[in-house]
This record gives sequence, C-alpha cells and structure tokens, in this order.
Amino acid sequence: MKLTVVGGGSTYTPELIDGFARLRDTLPVRELVLVDPAADRLDLVGGLARRIFARQGHDGRIVTTSDLDAAVDGADAVLLQLRVGGQAARQQDETWPLECGCVGQETTGAGGLAKALRTVPVVLDIAERVRRANPDAWIIDFTNPVGIVTRALLRAGHRAVGLCNVAIGLQRKFAGLLGVAPADVHLDHVGLNHLTWETAVRLGGPEGADVLPRLLAEHGDAVAADLRLPRPLLDRLGAVPSYYLRYYYAHDEVVGELRTKPSRAAEVAEMERQLLRMYGDPALDEKPALLAERGGAYYSEAAVDLAAALLGGAGSPYQVVNTSNRGTLPFLPDDAVIEVPATVGGKGAAPLPVADVDPLYAGLMANVTAYEDLALDAALRGGRDRVFRALLAHPLVGQYGYAEQLTDLLVAHNREHLAWA
Repeated sequence: MKLTVVGGGSTYTPELIDGFARLRDTLPVRELVLVDPAADRLDLVGGLARRIFARQGHDGRIVTTSDLDAAVDGADAVLLQLRVGGQAARQQDETWPLECGCVGQETTGAGGLAKALRTVPVVLDIAERVRRANPDAWIIDFTNPVGIVTRALLRAGHRAVGLCNVAIGLQRKFAGLLGVAPADVHLDHVGLNHLTWETAVRLGGPEGADVLPRLLAEHGDAVAADLRLPRPLLDRLGAVPSYYLRYYYAHDEVVGELRTKPSRAAEVAEMERQLLRMYGDPALDEKPALLAERGGAYYSEAAVDLAAALLGGAGSPYQVVNTSNRGTLPFLPDDAVIEVPATVGGKGAAPLPVADVDPLYAGLMANVTAYEDLALDAALRGGRDRVFRALLAHPLVGQYGYAEQLTDLLVAHNREHLAWA
C-alpha cells in the first residue's frame, strides 16, 4: 500500500508518522511519500520520520520529494495537509479582521474565507493530478477550512472525504471522564466542520444508552473549562458545542482577548522553530512532547482509521467525517458537506441517520452553509463582489460596512495568492 502526504514537511507530520508506525496492523503502509516544496523542512521531517519507523520496527519505506506528480503516482490514498502562504498568511488571517472588530481566526470568519480563497484552487489542481495518476485513489482532506475544501473536491467529482480531530478529541476526553475505553464512546456529533455539537454521548455503539446528562451533571465544570464557555450555558443547551462555537457564542469577548495578546499564529510559529530544531537532532526517534501543544491531537489515529476503512483494511466502520449531506439534514442542500457519524468502507462515507436537530443549531448551520456556498463560488470564480457577498452572509460579519472593509483588507493581504486580484 502506498500513501502520499501532501504537505509532508509540516511540523504536524511526526504525529501522523507515529500513528502509522503504532497502528501498522490496521493500516499496513509499505511506501509512504512525503511531498513538500520546502526542501529544508522536508529533510528534517523525513529524517525524523525514518527514525520513528525504525524505532517502532516498521519496515515500510519513507520517501521525500518535491515532485508532486512522482509522489502521487500509484498512490492508494493521498492525504492533504497543506497551508498556502504558510504561517505568515495565518498571522494575517488572525489580525486584519480585528481592525473591523471581527474575530480573526484561520478557519472561520473573514480569515477563514481568506484561507479558503488561497487554498481551494491549489487543492483542486493537486486533486486533478492525483486523478490522472490513479483515478481510484482516495483523497483525505485535513486542509482547513475542511468543509469548504471537501465540498470543492466532491463537487469536482473526486473520491474525497474530509477529516477533523474535534470529534476524536472529545471522544477521548469523554472516555477519560467516564472511565471507559474510547472505543466504547459513540458521539451523536452533528453540524458542519468547526460548527458542531455533541447532542448525545452513547456507550457501546450508535444505539447505546445516552450518558450525556450524567456527563454534564458530574463533569460539566471540566468540560466547560476546556471549551472556555460558562457551565450554565452547557446546562441550558443540554449539549456540548465544539470549542469553535465560542467564536459565535462569545464573539465580542473573544475579539477583546485577541486584541490584547499575541496571535495563535505567532505562538505556533515559535513552536515550529523549536520543533524543527528538535527534528534535526539525529538522536530523536519519537515525536517530542512539545508537538502535543502544536494542535491536531489524535489526528493520526483518525487518519489511520479512515484510510484503513476506505482501503479495505481494519478501520472502524463508524467514523465522524466530512461528507455530502445527501438528505441527512433535510434543511441543508444535498451537496452541502456536513460533519456527522458515517459508515465508511471501500465505496466511501455514508452518513448515519441523524435525529431531528434543534432549531437553535439548525439555523446557524443553514446560515454558515449559505456562506460556504458563496465562499466556494468566490474561490472558484474570484471577484471582489463575490468576496463581499460571502462576507456579508457570514454570521460573524453580517454588516455591509464591515463586509466592505474586510473585502478590501482581504484582497490587499492576499493579492499574491489570488489570480484575479
């Protein structure tokens, strides 16, 4: 089995390598190709990747290259984890929206739109090259904003599934609080990428008993602290929102915080400098503890599970993924990309039935889905007016004055990445 990681020079990659090494019985990778245009980073990450494989007794071959076409040739699955513009672009995404009093964040709001505009054309070009190399290859997308990127891939007819680590992170968190194995926890996880709620926590499988009321009663303070949301809000919702909902439920509070502290991008950039120094140490043969602070916890387990299921291996048949709605949520278009539990196999992901969704959540999902449709249109066809329309539709912007200013700022900060600008 050959797997290719596009963006293989990312500091995230050793997390993924560690998962491939530990879970080789689930996903028997014989050749793993890391492809990245940044040769210096790729050399460091590739060296550590080989040492991790060796330490854990994995005899698979690890190849590093900057040649995308050679990297995807014959690949059974291609994992996308790229960042167009690097951390410098992320720094901009997180700062210029604050000039208008709007959240600065790399996956939602105006910053998330900027990332989508930079990313979608690049991802679609990569996907076409994958299709030419092997039309049966699966594309697994980690690249944010996952919902919009996955929708672009599916609309273009690619064999693609999107993946995020929010659900698996909450599964692990809840399992620890409840004192059970993670595999025993099944989430009624519903929404869009980075806009999700856990409406039930079931033990034993999709039909198991819902222990969410018990979880909130016994551990609500700990869950609320992790989300940085008030405990009474969780009690009133009777659900656990993802931490990204804080941008909506506490928007002005978050803006105030972001204006008075270093950006997450700045923190990550410094962390990456430290990690790359560590990766260059020839004695290092395991992922360093610092990597856990980088983000992406458990994403290696989720990636292995998804790739194994898609490729006919031992992956779990039930996984939370990003895939086409296809009537699952009747208030959204069929081609909307939703994040829900699904059955996963060689034919792809099929969403499991979802209980009626509270209007409190359904309304916001519908609003953000409309924004994502407009954002994808702007990413595919370009134009200042399309950018404005997407921003005006976003619930974190919503006012025409802000949308006008943010459109100007977005174009000014991203001109080198926008072919039409």
